[in-house]
Amino acid sequence: MTSNGPYKEAFVWIWLPEETAPVVAGKLTAEGDRLLFHYGKSYPARDNAIALYEPELPLQAGLLPLLPGLSMPGCIRDGSPDAWGRRVIINRKLGLAGAKADSDQLDELAYLLESGSDRVGALDFQRSATEYVPRTAMNASLDELVQSAERVEKGLPLSPELDQALLHGTSIGGARPKAQIQAGSKKYIAKFSSATDLYSLVKAEFIAMRIGALAGLEVAPVSLARAMHKEVLLIERFDRVPSGGGWQRKAMVSALTMLALDEMMARYASYEDLAELVRHRFKDARATLRELFSRLAFNILCGNTDDHARNHSAFWDGQALALTPAYDICPQPRTGNEASQAMLIAGGDRMSRIASCLDAAAHFLLSREEAIAILEGLLDTIIESWDSVCDQAELAPTDRALLWGRQFLNPYAFEGLGDDAAYLKARADDARVRGQRRGQVLIRDA
Repeated sequence: MTSNGPYKEAFVWIWLPEETAPVVAGKLTAEGDRLLFHYGKSYPARDNAIALYEPELPLQAGLLPLLPGLSMPGCIRDGSPDAWGRRVIINRKLGLAGAKADSDQLDELAYLLESGSDRVGALDFQRSATEYVPRTAMNASLDELVQSAERVEKGLPLSPELDQALLHGTSIGGARPKAQIQAGSKKYIAKFSSATDLYSLVKAEFIAMRIGALAGLEVAPVSLARAMHKEVLLIERFDRVPSGGGWQRKAMVSALTMLALDEMMARYASYEDLAELVRHRFKDARATLRELFSRLAFNILCGNTDDHARNHSAFWDGQALALTPAYDICPQPRTGNEASQAMLIAGGDRMSRIASCLDAAAHFLLSREEAIAILEGLLDTIIESWDSVCDQAELAPTDRALLWGRQFLNPYAFEGLGDDAAYLKARADDARVRGQRRGQVLIRDA
């Protein structure tokens, strides 16, 4: 983390459980290349005060030490923008240089204070300890948001109107173009197509999320819209609850924070370690472990190798953790056969094979037989629902042919299975061949 930027401190505001207005919790202070936090004097005295996250920032007086290897508290970094938000902020600050600018030209305090206030979770960051002034934007149309995203991708400056339209999405994580919108009593994250997409990643994510839900996973609701002749994926936000004309915000932490890692250490994040943490700190641990195992297996079956530790999160209520609905399940571009997951599965194994899932089943308190049954259910749902969900997405025949057998049910996913699970490979092989034949017919008749 660099120390470039006009800010030396920021006040952290929090929406406490079931409240619709924030209160100041404490202050972040820059010390060299580190950000340190301490609670304000009045905050711990509140009847409903909670730690921003324990054990990282326990509710106690004084400057709180950073966990080993971190340059700022992980639960604070969870509220900071990622690649796309930083790109938008660089565009706002540097104009034409935005596309070429290195994100290190601004420091974390600048990104916290320059990004929109409606960020994921229950925190926001202000210059004042006494007056909360949200950095909000107009509820722009999808056409305006798509136009804004295209200009940022090209490194073009935004007009004041488009600048405000895209500001609202700067605090949302991830690398792809996105923004936030509100429609009635619901809030959504809108994801846009990118000029660099090799196929419709927006529709691919819609399909994976929909099939995941049909397979019994707890998944954020998704829908598709169109703007400027492009597809837009709308993901319903699960960290917002409408209440009496306002909004409650649900506190969240990423798996990266739960595992006490930062981006430089993210390659060490593992499902094995996350499963152990679930056993000790989550509500309804056994059911959560089954859900986590199912998400891992589904990621492999649908070709989502971008399952890094920021793409897993938990709600935090001040006492315990609870897994959020799944999000960012998006089949990734793939050229070869062999692939690996962003997170380790167990030990040093991160290979995208369901055999690796079966070997790790005990970490999720599952017997091998239970794990095979889960995999069978996921596989059957993918096969049975593929055509109907692709029809819902109006996925082009060429994209269907590209995704089926390459991202979804890639042959590598079924390598190394023992005799007791070999029938899963046979079932996938048969479905892959039949699907490819149907795809050839669709392309021929298109």
